[in-house]
Amino acid sequence: MDDWLHNLPVVWMALAVFGVIYLITAVIYAGVMGLTTGERARDFKAVSPGMLPPLGILFALFIAFTASQVWNDTDRATTAVIREASALRAITILAANFPGEPEEHLRRLIRRHVEEAAAQEWPMMARHSATLTIVPQPLSEAMRMTLALTPKNQGQEIAQREIATALENALDARRQRIIVSLSRVNLTKWSCLLVQAICMLIAIAMVHSDNRRAVAIAMGLFASGVAVSVLLILAHDRPFTGEISVGPAPLLQVVPETAANQK
Repeated sequence: MDDWLHNLPVVWMALAVFGVIYLITAVIYAGVMGLTTGERARDFKAVSPGMLPPLGILFALFIAFTASQVWNDTDRATTAVIREASALRAITILAANFPGEPEEHLRRLIRRHVEEAAAQEWPMMARHSATLTIVPQPLSEAMRMTLALTPKNQGQEIAQREIATALENALDARRQRIIVSLSRVNLTKWSCLLVQAICMLIAIAMVHSDNRRAVAIAMGLFASGVAVSVLLILAHDRPFTGEISVGPAPLLQVVPETAANQK
């Protein structure tokens, strides 16, 4: 599936998916009905209806297997973004223990990181071009600055340690969201789904080949189910791509002024 399809609004994506599935169904219907003559008609009717449930179960298993990856990737992406936002928020709160220039500098670095993540990293993750080789300079500088601080009391020592831990958590969460952004349903899984669906449609057409209306109804119902399943997976296939995707909103809430500028 190409990126242009994933970037379509859900309505247009639905029209494309349903259109392609119905077109394939119409071709199968026309092909089987055209072959249902003479000896072939008796051969088609000899196909046992008992093969339909196993085929349907296999298709359902393929859908469940593929969907489980998609839901898992979406959950991982959401968790990573929320964890990163929580770590950054903790840093802005703990920075108050170092009033003056250190506090302001830490806040500026966090703000810069959020702005760069929303403006640069999110589009790159949507295009699957973000890599772990890109080092977030604001967080790296914040870590160096934190470790260079000279605590004046026990409270500042604890705050310094917690800020360093929060920065490590933020960096790890960022790594996780970049890794998840590279995930997708591969061509093999899509091919298996489509082949299984086509096998099911052909079997339905053969079993009911003596009743064209029954064939059209049964194939139409199953094709609709296939289209809905494909649309659901396709819309969530890539966690950071498309209309239904994980956005940078939790990060932007860390620095409200940045969130206001993004609107």
